[in-house]
Amino acid sequence: MHIGILTGGGDCPGLNAAIRAVVRHAIDTYGYRVTGILNGWSGLIENLYRPLGVDTVSGLLTKGGTILGTSRTNPFKLKGAPQKIVDNFKKEKFDALIAIGGEDTLGVATRLYDEYNLPVVGIPKTIDNDIAGTDYTFGFYTAVSIATEAIDRLQSTAESHHRIMVVEVMGRHAGWIATYSGLASGADLILIPEEPFDIEEVCAILRKRHKRGRDFSIVVVAEGAVPKDTKQRVLKDYKVDDFGHVCLGGIGSILAEEIQKRMDIQTRYVILGYIQRGGTPVPFDRILASRYGFGAVKLIAEGEFGKMVALQGNKIVPVELKEATTRLKTVSKEIYELAKVFFG
Repeated sequence: MHIGILTGGGDCPGLNAAIRAVVRHAIDTYGYRVTGILNGWSGLIENLYRPLGVDTVSGLLTKGGTILGTSRTNPFKLKGAPQKIVDNFKKEKFDALIAIGGEDTLGVATRLYDEYNLPVVGIPKTIDNDIAGTDYTFGFYTAVSIATEAIDRLQSTAESHHRIMVVEVMGRHAGWIATYSGLASGADLILIPEEPFDIEEVCAILRKRHKRGRDFSIVVVAEGAVPKDTKQRVLKDYKVDDFGHVCLGGIGSILAEEIQKRMDIQTRYVILGYIQRGGTPVPFDRILASRYGFGAVKLIAEGEFGKMVALQGNKIVPVELKEATTRLKTVSKEIYELAKVFFG
């Protein structure tokens, strides 16, 4: 059995841990051969490969990023690319493919399985935690940990200067990072894409807090949060990628300006950006990525293609790729209601 493995989309803490688990389980348990496909789907289009062995993945558990490289290549936007992938897959004598990625990478995997019968298995990764069918994706808890630490540090400077600090975190359509890091750090307000906000209501909550004698505040906002009146997300760049996504960023600065104008309180903003995606994965993500890698190889051994490994409860289970990629998993009402208890 010859397995190809690729990582697509944004880099994410835990990718190397997943690669390590795939290689060790495939080679040590089954005697399979594993080849890394470089730079996401473009590697299968351009024939960019790297043999992977036990020595290759030694020491990867704590390393951030991905040793295979990544890209946001969408083969279905390139003329003839899907068929080229299938042809190259056969040419390299692959028997199975493991695609590690988020909604876009796994969406391509779904179409290649459905339309070209490519024997593929998916592993879900994204710091946004917005993949359906699984409780958590690896990378999420590391991002939350980084964001929480940053917010904790901002608490002291906000309190010292009697300021309002607005912290912008990642989250295009789902506010999981904002909700979890805000809850963990004791933020005074959390704004997410799932719940459009009213700037006057935001200021009312902050005024109420200040009347209680708390002369500083922390506001956490996801990059995809939108005002109720316009429902317009703030764009950093009008260009779109291969999957039709615009580059978001800047809601934090706009929010800080509006708060200061309405409340006449010194307000500053911080955009955490790509810091949330870098560095060493936390233990939870290392273990989850390892469990996913192990589970993906097991699915291949059992001939279960067109599926993704998922965490449900404390068990790793297979779910249909189509189920995981037809909708996004957004923040539940229950968890956001909990967060609102601590607003103000």
